Amino acid sequence: MGAVTTPPPPGTPYHRLARTARHRWWRPVLGTVLLAVGLLTAICLLYGVMAAIGHLAGRSATPDAPPTLGPLADLAVGLVAIAVALPLTLLAVRWVQARPVGTISSVCGRLRWRWLGTCLLVAVPAVVVLLGGGIGLLALTGGDDEPAPAGTGWPGWLGFLGALAVLLVLVPFQAAAEEYVFRGWLLQGVGAFLRTPWPAILVQAVLFAAAHGWGTRWGFADLAIMATLTGWLTVRTGGLEAAVALHVVNNLIAFGGAAATGELAAEEAAADATWEIFAVSVLVHLGYTIVVLRLARRRGLATVSPEAVPPTGMATPPSAGAAGPPAPTGWPPAPAAGTWPVGAPPTALGTGPADRAHGTTAPDLPRTDGAEPTTGSGGRPSGPGEHVAEPVGETGPPGNRR
Repeated sequence: MGAVTTPPPPGTPYHRLARTARHRWWRPVLGTVLLAVGLLTAICLLYGVMAAIGHLAGRSATPDAPPTLGPLADLAVGLVAIAVALPLTLLAVRWVQARPVGTISSVCGRLRWRWLGTCLLVAVPAVVVLLGGGIGLLALTGGDDEPAPAGTGWPGWLGFLGALAVLLVLVPFQAAAEEYVFRGWLLQGVGAFLRTPWPAILVQAVLFAAAHGWGTRWGFADLAIMATLTGWLTVRTGGLEAAVALHVVNNLIAFGGAAATGELAAEEAAADATWEIFAVSVLVHLGYTIVVLRLARRRGLATVSPEAVPPTGMATPPSAGAAGPPAPTGWPPAPAAGTWPVGAPPTALGTGPADRAHGTTAPDLPRTDGAEPTTGSGGRPSGPGEHVAEPVGETGPPGNRR
C-alpha cells in the first residue's frame, strides 16, 4: 500500500502548503538531505557511465576531466543529471512530508496546464526582448569585444535540427527540476516555519544563484533577482507555472542559439553576465512579473488551497434554508379546508385507507337518511370495547341502537 498523505488545510497559501497536520520540524530537513544525497548519487552514476563509454570509444581524457562524447552528448548528460532532481523532489514530498505530490505544483494540487500555456505565451516575447536587448546594449557599449569561442559557426540543418530535438526533449525537464527544487521544495520547506513568505523567497533565491556558481557580481545579482521575482510570482499566483514557463523558454532560446552558432561547448553561463545583461534582465523580469500578476488577477486565479471535495457519490447535506425536492405522495392531495369533493359526503377523521391500515379508524358518524351505519366489513360499528356479534334474529338492548 502507498503511504497515507495528508492534504493542507483549506485556505493555505502556496508557501505554507508543506505545513499539514503531519508536519514536523525534521521532515523538511530530512527531505533536503535525502534530496541532495540522491541527486549527487545520480550525477556520479551518470558521469561514471559517460566516462566508461568515452573510454571504450577511445575518447581522450585529462587528469582534470573525464573523456567527453562531444558537445551535444555532454550537454545532454548534464541536462539529464539536473532533471533527475524532479522525480526525487516528488518522492520527497510524498514519502518524507506525507502530503499529496500535487501540492508542490500549485494550491490546486496539480499543475494548471492552461495557466502554464498562458505564461508561456508571455514568456516568449519577454525572453526575446531580453536576449535582443542584451546583445544590442553590449554592441553599443563595446562589451562584446571578447573573441568568440573556438568552433563557432553554423552546424548545418542536420546538426542543428538534431541538437534542437534533444533540447526540446530535455530542457523542459531540466528547467522544471530547478523550479521544483528551489521555488517549490525549498520555498515551501522554509515557509512551513514562517507565516510571511519573504524569508523563504530570499533563502531560495540566494541558494539558486549560488548553485549556478560564482562568475561575476552582476551575474550573481541577476540570478538572485530573477529567483526573487519568480519566487514572489509563485506565491502570488499560487503555483510554479509562471516560474517554469519563464525558465523553460529562457533555456530553450539560449541553448537553441548556442546550437545554431556551434557554441554548445562554450563554458560561459548565466553567472558570467555583464552589467549590460544585468540591466536588461532586471527590466524584462520586472515587466514579466507585472504582466503575469495582472493576468492572474483578471482570471481570478486561485492563490490558496480550496475546500475539501467529498468523494464521488457521497451525498452532501443541504445548506440551511435550502429548498429540497418535494416529498412523494401516494394519494391525491387532500382537499382544501372546508371543501369536499363533488358528490361525496364528509367523512370523519381516521376513515381513510391509510388510517384503517394502521388501526386508527374512528367510529362512523350518524347518517342523515335514517339507515343503520355500517363498518367497512358490513358488521356493527366498532366501539371502545370488544365487540361481540349478536345472534341472528335477536336485537340488542335499546341503548345500543342509534
